[in-house]
Amino acid sequence: MTSFPTAASKEALEQGETLSPRFDAAGLIAAVATHADTGEVLMLAWMNAEALSRTIATGEAHYFSRSRNELWHKGATSGQVQMVDELRVDCDQDAVWLKVRPQGDGGACHTGAVSCFYRAVEGGKLVRR
Repeated sequence: MTSFPTAASKEALEQGETLSPRFDAAGLIAAVATHADTGEVLMLAWMNAEALSRTIATGEAHYFSRSRNELWHKGATSGQVQMVDELRVDCDQDAVWLKVRPQGDGGACHTGAVSCFYRAVEGGKLVRR
């Protein structure tokens, strides 16, 4: 079981040097992945403590699949591995931001799109971009 330390105070949480992620009641933290070169938002996923630890240890993005209830190494089956250039945590450590370099054909979405955010709302309808 992987674990992270709990911040001793709000000051330590928000200003300290210790990674003390605040996972939700389900043991998850939101993770946003953007392309390291373009800044494009690629996906929003979830991490548990093990996924976060493996991401830090390997330099490759690992997530937790809520639908499959299992750890997921991004690209293990699709080839769309995400190499992590930088991992940031937000001010109160309840979300992470990964700047990644997608491998393979550069896609991030299971639909084959470069980004999971490939549709825009226009006039109340979804339009592919």
